[in-house]
Amino acid sequence: MDPDYSAQDVARCDLCKTAIAQSYCDFCHVNLCKPCIGDHISDEYDKHKIVPFQQRKSTLIYPKCTSHQNEACKHQCKECNECVCPFCIASKQHQGHEFLNLEELFNIKREIIHRDTEELENKILPNYEEISKDLENKIANLDGQYKKLTTDISNQREEFHKEIDAIFDKVELEMIGIKEQHSSILKRQLDEVKDTQSSIGQTLTTLNEMERANEIIWVIHYASKNKEFIKFPQVSVSMPTFIPKKMAREELHSAIGELTPLSTTLEERIFTAKKPNTSVRELLDEPELLETINTGYKKLCNVAYFDDEGIWTSGDTGIIRCFNIQGVPQKTINTKGNDWPRDLVGDKNGALLYSEWLSRTVNKVQNDQTEVIITLQGWHPLNLCVSTSGDLLVTMHSDDKSKAKVVRYSGSTVKQTIQFDDEGQSLYSGNSFFKYISENRNLDICVADWKAGAVVVVNQAGQLRFRYTGHPSPTKNMPFEPRGITTDSQSCILTVSGKNHCIHILDTDGQFLRYIDNCDLKDLWGLCVDSIDSLFVCEYYTGNVKKIKYLK
Repeated sequence: MDPDYSAQDVARCDLCKTAIAQSYCDFCHVNLCKPCIGDHISDEYDKHKIVPFQQRKSTLIYPKCTSHQNEACKHQCKECNECVCPFCIASKQHQGHEFLNLEELFNIKREIIHRDTEELENKILPNYEEISKDLENKIANLDGQYKKLTTDISNQREEFHKEIDAIFDKVELEMIGIKEQHSSILKRQLDEVKDTQSSIGQTLTTLNEMERANEIIWVIHYASKNKEFIKFPQVSVSMPTFIPKKMAREELHSAIGELTPLSTTLEERIFTAKKPNTSVRELLDEPELLETINTGYKKLCNVAYFDDEGIWTSGDTGIIRCFNIQGVPQKTINTKGNDWPRDLVGDKNGALLYSEWLSRTVNKVQNDQTEVIITLQGWHPLNLCVSTSGDLLVTMHSDDKSKAKVVRYSGSTVKQTIQFDDEGQSLYSGNSFFKYISENRNLDICVADWKAGAVVVVNQAGQLRFRYTGHPSPTKNMPFEPRGITTDSQSCILTVSGKNHCIHILDTDGQFLRYIDNCDLKDLWGLCVDSIDSLFVCEYYTGNVKKIKYLK
């Protein structure tokens, strides 16, 4: 284990900064080693409470009395609205006043904070995200809707003589102005929604800090803002229509027809809560090696989990081997090309998919029959992932290896291409044969970019969320060059650092959680998890697949 940086590090003494802490001052909230205990309690202050480190508690920090030195205020005067100590309560200043217990106030407020946090996370914010997506779709569909409106106008225009072209031009200009007004209303509302989303995000950050806080003054003065967010006035804009009229020539100027103006109504949406994920599992303090499966490959690259058949493996040969979960060989497939599979994955129908770099193809094996489902031009396929929706995600690089991208397929039809960020910069590095890919439970697309030394994560729309470039550690001194990548039921991201012989575990936002480096791991490559989050990881040179338990 990494003694300085790993998520399971020991606690250090807050005084000397080096020794391991065996004790804790439960009043001052200070970690202490045995030699430093005497220095800490050497003052005349009599409130110190030294306990073994494992028995430390989260003692509430009461405000100090401004009138009586070294006295803590554990009550609040209801009439004076100020915190008071026992001496203040007994004084004439507060004679006959009513006093509130600060700990009770603290617990009440913290419960309110907890409820507000849950409401914002599970109810309010997800609905704002739905509104945002709905408005973005409406804006994207405006051109198609207005194209039909333009066609209706043009059909009516053809029935009249050429001398009235100028009048039609005027009507079309009026329509363009209404379209701009329509678009402006929707974009303005979208901006308001995104501003509110940003405010909610900032509020959530503050609430999360307050939930972990133990300073009473900060917490009891909390005032909920949820009422400001819970109702959003949404403007509903109806499409204008064109009403054609057939009139005598002398009445043409008034008879061509007219566009109805935009119609807007103000609506209030009452949000319904999203069902939270209650199946939370914690990381084991010490991951366990459950089994070692010898696959017979001299150079093992890939492992993929199949619900019924166990795991499929491939190396630097044209042979794909299947093993059951206990490691017993079940089946062998010989690929037809001269290449070795760059990656393999199972689809939702139980078929095996694998990519071949030389032939530029993605192939499907089902019922012992192999067929080509995708053939690329100007690009070479690399790694594969089947998404939750059943689409196939493929990483690929150009013939000159200067460009890379992710393409989403439905069957053999391209549905989406992910290549550039919002500034037009390439999301992925070129000149690399390794860009393993996985879809997370929140539909993020995660790519282990070996050449860039980064895990690149975009959302479902292809917008960059974050890049993870490794975790600093004095014992992991080789460059971070991720190869295999997978995600589990907790939306954790797992990727290998082969030269450092370890696996990085990240949360869904790219925050480092811990290493798996205690199972005698060597030269790691591909990895996957099964339906119960058992981890299977390839060792390149030994040809072994190691099965590891890392969740409780």
